[in-house]
Amino acid sequence: MSRIAIVSAMAEELQGLQDHLANARSQRRAGRQFWLGRLGEIDVVLVLSGIGKVAAATTATILTTEFQVDRIVFTGAAGGLGAGVEVGDIVVAEHLVQHDMDASPLFPRYQVPLYGISRFPVDAALSMQVRAAAQAVLAKIDGAGTTPSPTGVLKREQLAEFGIAHPRVHSGLILSGDRFVSGADESRALRAAFPEALAVEMEGAAVAQICHDFGLPFAVLRTVSDRANDSAHVDFGRFIADIASRYTVAVVLELIADLRD
Repeated sequence: MSRIAIVSAMAEELQGLQDHLANARSQRRAGRQFWLGRLGEIDVVLVLSGIGKVAAATTATILTTEFQVDRIVFTGAAGGLGAGVEVGDIVVAEHLVQHDMDASPLFPRYQVPLYGISRFPVDAALSMQVRAAAQAVLAKIDGAGTTPSPTGVLKREQLAEFGIAHPRVHSGLILSGDRFVSGADESRALRAAFPEALAVEMEGAAVAQICHDFGLPFAVLRTVSDRANDSAHVDFGRFIADIASRYTVAVVLELIADLRD
């Protein structure tokens, strides 16, 4: 049986998706509540990952070994790093790196010991579908010149409250590490080490490593909540509730419709 896992980094995202879950039932594993049911015509498992790489890796492992999912989509917020990556944009990963991995001099910095790589690729086909779903959702925002989204994603005036004018979808490198990057100096250091990096968060690369181990297709979708600088904490909670969680619900439902087709 085909089953896709939607792993949310934020409780607001999970709740929004649960509201659309049919035939919902839950099971508890390792302190986590896993919600099983159907979104549209697709069997899904919804779960809150927990914060940080270890929590995310545990969640991905349980999904793979106990719930037999055949794909994982990880959602959440991220700090923007790349030029032109602004608050309200969406970043879909192509590769992920643990920016705090350093086993040198035994291994090159950023390389995961015994793997021989530092950058873990996503599943290209699944990520292309996620990217297409994200682009479709942004195109449906009221005032963009097309029909508003039936999922009620957002209106232009709601985006304007956060200074968001023309949100875009980006694809490329996402960094992960066990710290909330909220200082301009650290942000500059990450850009210097990874000039092509688009965003930074706390879980994706760990999920990538687990999916690499199990040969499981996965994708990572992040809404840019800040520019990973000295103002990164400002209105973070309200942004997640009012913008990021609605993006996630709309994109996932759009993706599910595409997978059904």
